[in-house]
Amino acid sequence: MFDKLRDAFSNAAKSLGEKELKEKDIEDILFELEISLLESDVASEVIDEIKSDLKEKLIGSKIGKHQIEKFVKDSLISNISALFDAAEKIDLFEKINEKKKQEQPFLILFVGINGTGKTTSLAKIAYMLKQAKYSIAVAAADTFRAGAIEQLREHTNRLNLKLVAQNYNSDPAAVARDAVLYAKSHKTDCVLIDTAGRMQTSKNLMEQIEKINKVVNPDMTIFVGDSLAGNDTVNQAREFFARVKFNASILTKSDADAKGGAALSIVKVTSTPVLYVGTGQEYSDLKPFDKETFLETVFGSLGDVDIKKIDEPEPTPESSSNDPFEGISDNDIATYSDLFDVPPPENDNEANKLANKIREWIKRGRLESSE
Repeated sequence: MFDKLRDAFSNAAKSLGEKELKEKDIEDILFELEISLLESDVASEVIDEIKSDLKEKLIGSKIGKHQIEKFVKDSLISNISALFDAAEKIDLFEKINEKKKQEQPFLILFVGINGTGKTTSLAKIAYMLKQAKYSIAVAAADTFRAGAIEQLREHTNRLNLKLVAQNYNSDPAAVARDAVLYAKSHKTDCVLIDTAGRMQTSKNLMEQIEKINKVVNPDMTIFVGDSLAGNDTVNQAREFFARVKFNASILTKSDADAKGGAALSIVKVTSTPVLYVGTGQEYSDLKPFDKETFLETVFGSLGDVDIKKIDEPEPTPESSSNDPFEGISDNDIATYSDLFDVPPPENDNEANKLANKIREWIKRGRLESSE
């Protein structure tokens, strides 16, 4: 994302110099920023917020031409970090343990469209929970897609988990309810409910998932989206959230996504966190979403950036020196009276050299023989 902005920073720096920035001075930067964010699949409302904040920080500041790129980069990192921090923090294991204390199973409903890796993500969560010594039942509530039950059965067989399933075209809500009843009677810790992948525009299928939600009242609903689908994933998340109010997201294929806009936008438009990211095909290829890792992937090394708060640059103070020796450019000074014979300096370098010499000379308080 950030590489595309470098040319804009460079061109702007050539014209900005050290002057106080006006709104028209940063139009090129903001335009290139908007294009870059759009190409990185960042939602328009997120872009507007970032641009507004950046403009507020830039206008009226004095920023050296060599500071512009770093300042904008640091500001972007700070803004994006704050967006992630604003989402609710979820500790899945803590929530499961709370339900265990009540001797009730923890219910997780998985939603998303076809082809995003929803069933595989469910299997990865099951593997992770099994590694943590939780007991698990899986509900095959996708009774619509051909082969869905067989796919899930293959996963549960590999992981040695209980699968609750009925026939194709059965009521998905009934399958989910049966799985919950099984878990309660067998003291099972978690129930993972697979659902049919559905386009967010499919009214019947969306109503079906709303029914599942009402029947089993899950403790957590997880939206599974494809990182590489960009703004399509963001639009899907927006529509699913409007219908079923999911609590968190899993983004698949994140190992192939260097843009990062989908994660940022989903967090912003739903105010829910990205819980995990899929990084491969193995069951163990599911990693907790980490904000710092995300920022480094998008922007490169963060260096010494304080991602919690970026200080705005202080205006560069104009010189107010009253040094009486500024402007002297001759090093051949033997006595105080010789100062009156020194010609005016021809450049700043000569003036600085002479001023330093005279300061040292006066500081010693006496002339040396060589002088």
